[in-house]
Amino acid sequence: MQFVLDHCGVPDIRSDAFQPWKSGITEIARWPNVICKVSGVVAYADARTAETLTPYIENVIANFGWDRVVWGSDWPVCTLGGLSTWVAATHAVLSGSSETERSKLLSANAQRLWSL
Repeated sequence: MQFVLDHCGVPDIRSDAFQPWKSGITEIARWPNVICKVSGVVAYADARTAETLTPYIENVIANFGWDRVVWGSDWPVCTLGGLSTWVAATHAVLSGSSETERSKLLSANAQRLWSL
């Protein structure tokens, strides 16, 4: 059975509680039947910038790998935190990744995992 960890596991970015969240991500990523949806994190941060969100997104990708992550816009809920901000932050975080890596996160993994 395939499981999807939604919203990067709902990190408590506002409280700067990175370490407990990071430990939890490391633990759950050990299960090969769990993928992580990179989504929703702008809703958990006061400063909705790439600088604020990058450590969380990078940690998820580092633990799950490029083959077990999918991107989500969370539209229309994300419009409360700024959809354009989330898209811009995503592109900033991915600026150093390869085209293949970006493709996996943004579309290829979702197509493969859900037979789209």
